[in-house]
Amino acid sequence: MLRYIFQRVLYTLPVIWLVVSVVFLLIHLVPGDPIQQMLGEGAPAADVQAARHAYGFDAPLSQQYLHYWKGVLHGDLGQSVRLNQSVTKLVLQRYPYTLQLTLASIFVAAVLLGIPAGVYSAQRHNRWDDRVISVVSLLGLSLPNLALGPILLWLFSIKLGWLPVSGAGSFANLVLPALTMGSALAAILTRMVRTSMLEELNQDYVRTARAKGLPERTVVYRHALRNAMIPIITVLGLQFGALLAGAIVTETIFSWPGIGRLTITAIGNRDYYLVQGCILAIGLTYVAVNFLTDFLYSVANPRIRQ
Repeated sequence: MLRYIFQRVLYTLPVIWLVVSVVFLLIHLVPGDPIQQMLGEGAPAADVQAARHAYGFDAPLSQQYLHYWKGVLHGDLGQSVRLNQSVTKLVLQRYPYTLQLTLASIFVAAVLLGIPAGVYSAQRHNRWDDRVISVVSLLGLSLPNLALGPILLWLFSIKLGWLPVSGAGSFANLVLPALTMGSALAAILTRMVRTSMLEELNQDYVRTARAKGLPERTVVYRHALRNAMIPIITVLGLQFGALLAGAIVTETIFSWPGIGRLTITAIGNRDYYLVQGCILAIGLTYVAVNFLTDFLYSVANPRIRQ
């Protein structure tokens, strides 16, 4: 297991280098002069030159690249121009909110909706309730966050008054954003779990377990579901990044103080160092989740370690 983890870490290092390098080049690929755009078109030439020197834009690109790597390794992502605060501090303040929202969405999608519905649908193959679940999952795939969020907001907050409209800080504030982000993933997981479980329930080891007199719940959840987890883990790992991207829309709708909303604010303010920091945090999170996904493969199926 330790050798397997070490190999995956080695495979991850080039990806981390590529992510940091792309984020560094992002500010240099923006059309025009980023300093001029940050200060405005009417800024005096002397102020533009002073700001360019202060942020190191007058240095050669290779020197800027080394300086950026040095800052990343020391946890220094620069200074926000508009907010006049450390980018690292701003990202660390908002990142836990986005991580909380993403994990809550995965819990809603996998534990509450996707896996139970997919298993039940596989057990009721080609019956009326199986078809109902298929229609509902298709509906969930068809509704983007941009449309589902306002609908849930109108129904549960404005019409019924059960949940708060916006903000963070309590469990009630988390419910609607998590449902909005988790619904599409739940629809994908339901169809994936149904397909995987149908394949596993027809295997010989399931017939043997049933012939031994094991309870149906044990056969389904302890034996069949565990062997069906590999494609499910793959979908969860890949969709984690999609949830982070979707958090930008969801956090804006529900005024959730996460890193996605911070990114939108930074783009609107032309605060390029803050944009860099937000994108870097999201990119490195995606790399870490992919590494965790590889590790969970070996936990779900020990044959992968070999």
